[in-house]
Amino acid sequence: MESETLISIVIPAYNYAASLPRAINSVIAQIGEQHELIVVDDGSTDDTQVVLEQCAKELRCPFEFFYKENGGPGSARNFAISKSKGEYLVFLDADDELAPDALNLLEQHIKNNPDTRMVIGCHIAIDPDGKQRKYVPRSLPDSSYARVKGYLIDKKIALSNGACAMHRDIFARGLYPEKFRSVEDIPVFAQALAHYPCSILQHPLALIHKHSDSLRHQFNYAKEIGLDLVDEVFSSARLGQEFLPLKKDFHAQRCLSLFRSAYVAKDFVSAKNFFYVAATRSRLAFKWSYLSKYLRLLFKIR
Repeated sequence: MESETLISIVIPAYNYAASLPRAINSVIAQIGEQHELIVVDDGSTDDTQVVLEQCAKELRCPFEFFYKENGGPGSARNFAISKSKGEYLVFLDADDELAPDALNLLEQHIKNNPDTRMVIGCHIAIDPDGKQRKYVPRSLPDSSYARVKGYLIDKKIALSNGACAMHRDIFARGLYPEKFRSVEDIPVFAQALAHYPCSILQHPLALIHKHSDSLRHQFNYAKEIGLDLVDEVFSSARLGQEFLPLKKDFHAQRCLSLFRSAYVAKDFVSAKNFFYVAATRSRLAFKWSYLSKYLRLLFKIR
């Protein structure tokens, strides 16, 4: 039986009490009968619970919110999946906003493309100084192999939470890996591109606020995950044998990502080690954007 709820908007929240009302209001302003909003407080230690109770009292439209012990973003998203009723889920970070008219545009797109299982929309990045940049997704390759390669290796397919809607069928192959405190979305995005029809929506779905203290910019989390991400992405349930030829280059790409993060964090010893591993596995390391940083690094650690 088809769900009466077409789209579930999920906001996982951990210590973002200051920006959470902005995120909630951006959804409430456009929510309709075929939508629901779920907020998951992932064990926050700030005033998130107070903010949620206040929003529930003041806002015209009811929404569900839950409190759970801290388990990380993957755990919060998986919890919300189990509580949601929608056919499609949009995961909006607590410091971001749903773009104006996003739900209406998304609903129309789904009705016009009923077979799609992941809708990839535009997003607008907002820097701390207020500068805005619009990111428009490229057209997708026809083959699933090319899509996965474009996402994992070539970096020609960029996906952002809040600017994508995923059908719940996608999660049958695997939920978000809860052991990861960052990059937990990469395995899920990869399995969606590999196995399900995807479509492009040429309109902004999210306003993404950039800031330096986000999980993706915390090298300690990235270093903790390390290369475990590679095996998670290429597990048989998520991708399957036909994608294994891409694993070697993704291993190198992951090393280069860790190299860059270590370089920014001024952990130059780790950066040097990650670059060396990448260089022994793939020519990707010799792209000038990476090689130039490595050459500068050598002078820093003399």
